[in-house]
Amino acid sequence: MRNWWRLSVIGVLAAGLILALGSSPSMAAPRAHVYLLRGLLNIFSLGMDTLAEELNRRGVYATVDNHADWESLADSAAANYKAGKEGPIILIGHSLGADAVMEMAAYLGRRDVPVALVVPFDGTASFPASSNVARVLNLSQHYWMSRGPGFHGSLINVDLRSDPNIDHLNIDKSPRLHARVIAEVLAIVGSHRNEAPAAATRPLPTSLKTGAIGGEAIKPETAQPVAVPAKTGDVTGDGAARPVAEGGTPVIAAPERTGRPVSADPPASAKPAAASQ
Repeated sequence: MRNWWRLSVIGVLAAGLILALGSSPSMAAPRAHVYLLRGLLNIFSLGMDTLAEELNRRGVYATVDNHADWESLADSAAANYKAGKEGPIILIGHSLGADAVMEMAAYLGRRDVPVALVVPFDGTASFPASSNVARVLNLSQHYWMSRGPGFHGSLINVDLRSDPNIDHLNIDKSPRLHARVIAEVLAIVGSHRNEAPAAATRPLPTSLKTGAIGGEAIKPETAQPVAVPAKTGDVTGDGAARPVAEGGTPVIAAPERTGRPVSADPPASAKPAAASQ
């Protein structure tokens, strides 16, 4: 009888220990993390802050940082992912921040860390999508992303050149584009949400205004877009190859607001300018 009582006590203690370990933070499910990166000088691209706030309100943990910090952020993301604390990982950036998220995704690939979604807002160069990325949604008026070696995910280049209400300095603030990106993120995140605090942002001087330094607007230099190889029916009126989605179908975005009719192909004299942020 005494042995039976001892075994019962041991069983109860073992069950309690299992329950305690199962409910400990170390055993918690990984949390999705959306990394958003600003562009030039960390004072532009404030649409990234707005987008982070919108995601946090929906229970998606999102943080905003300087594009120059992408490598240290990637190191932290890789460590957290391998520790089972973080995932899926989503990268979003504007201008130089858009370039940085493509580089960050490739860097994570070299660390054997998968990236669920990369969303560049009008980057300043063309990049190949790395093999560890599941989906790239490139929103651009200038440069189109391509399939890198081993990439088997979904790649969509959205051509926004025909929209007169969007330019390089406001594309990151478009409510329509925010809505699309939020829908993409929510579809991926699923149950990997939490009651996250407001997005971590770095304070900006009140004297600085978006799109200007010392009262002078930043004007991009003129350049041709770097295009993906053209296919039949994919060449625009100015001779540049139009961005393509899956299967080579061109993606032409609707105007931001209704108004005068807008041609899908800009005239040859209105070549898109290269981004300077």
